[in-house]
Amino acid sequence: MAPYSLLVTRLQKALSVRQYHVASVLCQRAKVAMSHFEPNDYIRFDLLEKNINIVRKRLNRPLTLSEKIVYGHLDDPANQEIERGKTYLRLRPDRVAMQDATAQMAMLQFISSGLPKVAVPSTIHCDHLIEAQLGGEKDLRRAKDINQEVYNFLATAGAKYGVGFWRPGSGIIHQIILENYAYPGVLLIGTDSHTPNGGGLGGICIGVGGADAVDVMAGIPWELKCPKVIGVKLTGSLSGWTSPKDVILKVAGILTVKGGTGAIVEYHGPGIDSISCTGMATICNMGAEIGATTSVFPYNHRMKKYLNKTGRADIAILADEFKDHLVPDPGCHYDQLIEINLSELKPHINGPFTPDLAHPVAEVGTVAEKEGWPVDIRVGLIGSCTNSSYEDMGRSAAVAKQALAHGLKCKSQFTITPGSEQIRATIERDGYAQILRDVGGIVLANACGPCIGQWDRKDIKKGEKNTIVTSYNRNFTGRNDANPETHAFVTSPEIVTALAIAGTLKFNPETDFLTGKDGKKFKLEAPDVDELPRAEFDPGQDTYQHPPKDSSGQRVDVSPTSQRLQLLEPFDKWDGKDLEDLQILIKVKGKCTTDHISAAGPWLKFRGHLDNISNNLLIGAINIENGKANSVRNAVTQEFGPVPDTARYYKKNGIRWVVIGDENYGEGSSREHAALEPRHPWLPSEMVWPVSSPPLPWPWSDQGLNVSAPAFRFQFGSDLEQLHATVFIFDDKTPIQSFTSV
Repeated sequence: MAPYSLLVTRLQKALSVRQYHVASVLCQRAKVAMSHFEPNDYIRFDLLEKNINIVRKRLNRPLTLSEKIVYGHLDDPANQEIERGKTYLRLRPDRVAMQDATAQMAMLQFISSGLPKVAVPSTIHCDHLIEAQLGGEKDLRRAKDINQEVYNFLATAGAKYGVGFWRPGSGIIHQIILENYAYPGVLLIGTDSHTPNGGGLGGICIGVGGADAVDVMAGIPWELKCPKVIGVKLTGSLSGWTSPKDVILKVAGILTVKGGTGAIVEYHGPGIDSISCTGMATICNMGAEIGATTSVFPYNHRMKKYLNKTGRADIAILADEFKDHLVPDPGCHYDQLIEINLSELKPHINGPFTPDLAHPVAEVGTVAEKEGWPVDIRVGLIGSCTNSSYEDMGRSAAVAKQALAHGLKCKSQFTITPGSEQIRATIERDGYAQILRDVGGIVLANACGPCIGQWDRKDIKKGEKNTIVTSYNRNFTGRNDANPETHAFVTSPEIVTALAIAGTLKFNPETDFLTGKDGKKFKLEAPDVDELPRAEFDPGQDTYQHPPKDSSGQRVDVSPTSQRLQLLEPFDKWDGKDLEDLQILIKVKGKCTTDHISAAGPWLKFRGHLDNISNNLLIGAINIENGKANSVRNAVTQEFGPVPDTARYYKKNGIRWVVIGDENYGEGSSREHAALEPRHPWLPSEMVWPVSSPPLPWPWSDQGLNVSAPAFRFQFGSDLEQLHATVFIFDDKTPIQSFTSV
């Protein structure tokens, strides 16, 4: 058979038709696989095109890229009610990805379904349970030993139910997805809040809770509130010290941690061509920090270049033919429009304690002195799912190489986290890793590590005030090292490297000089490196486990005495009565993300054991009564104590309780546990959404409701065993609003 691209050319000449029509003809013939690992699961651009055309005819208006991909995956495009920010869509995602911490609960739920195999291509990625301590190889060996029971469960469950398994050491889930599974036009859901990373390759990739993933793996349409679309028009071009990370740091400063809620952020404009594919992924990744449903870039030549380099030229050819459906229509409408001139954008650094507190690097030192933040940097950390690509490592190495040439090493401690085994092997081959070691760095395992609190930090004591600078995404209080006095700032990898060499927030690499070992002053030059390796990527060790064709004899064992895994039991059904006269366990002040509801770090080991993980319930939330975390008044004893202990006390004594949230309730990676934990130590319990007066915060604020608290009651239906809850708000005795949550 002639090559696909040649067939396209011949048909175009013979039929004189538009390219995407040709692709529609050839899609079934070409049968382009979604990935190398699933040769019999094919990209269905023909179905995407068909659904888009149905919706376009119904709406009779230009469509954004977000709308094309989302509506192109509707279960019933002819009859689905579509209204941005209002209706709920029933969608058919192409695939599911799960990280090992959330995969435990998701697979336990799937096992309970009784189904023999997953309905869509699905993968498990072991990246969350590896603690940074001594260095890559030693930390990986230790993690395999400590987590052997969990890894064995995930590997055998994957083999039993047809789920691909990426072993520990393979890399961070989002880098693996970008290298192997993401493609323009895909609809992918993942059990991690930074799943939107795949938007850098033109896909709609959305972070969800485990119950959502189980629905899709079971072949059930997935529900999503029809998202609004925020347009970010990029003009000009990136240059010098300004990086893709600065784009999202700037956007976060504009929109704040709540500004993207309920919306997809869609980047467009001529400026996107100056950003690499992995740079676009960085921008989309950190969209989670503004509450966005996801973020996406239109298909362009930078994505094609990345697909070709990662061995997916066939997908690039197919995307070229369908490009009309992988970019926004001219004249499409955005609910909000932001414009950023990349030529005028300066390097930024955001923090501390929140990722939307934006500062130009040139000003952060002065601001820190004014605010009383420590200016001396104790540790610089590069990597994480946000910035661990080949380009990121190369730009950091280019900065480090200049310092070494003048006899300097990092004044701060310095750690490096490669994004995947492929990245690790390639930067070792190309010399980047050794340069970063020579400047004083420690190369950690290919895993999340300190970004999610998996860091056995020894250089400070808990409660000691200090500053760290990272290329990570999230910097809430205690996020990285469980120390509430650690002032964490996020910026680009090259800025982290420069600041770690200087050792202070007061250093601006654009203008300031360093003093070399010979006493001479010199200025660091902005890094200029290849976005992709000139040679092919080195894949490194093979870390993927294919599910067997015949898994009938595969066993999946969960010990009844295990402290890491626990089979799920259904919650009690609703008794048909309203829940009234509930004791308030805690009224939260400020942010109440999944980090606050179900902390990560050392608690990750219990993600497969509901009873044990519930001992971290809301320990990071601030009690409005006393302004403290993990300290609430027991209504019976009148003594203050930890939130989980108080919840269990109430359960033991038959006292039903309620939580009142505040801002950003339930946003983050651990949504499944954030939903399950409040339900577990309750008699009978529930998931609670925020209520205040006036106006009501998300999810009701966009409905224009104005209700005087505490005129509310919570009512739960018989579907509780499926982890769904319906909340009714009452004005006197009349229900005026309901909301169903997972």
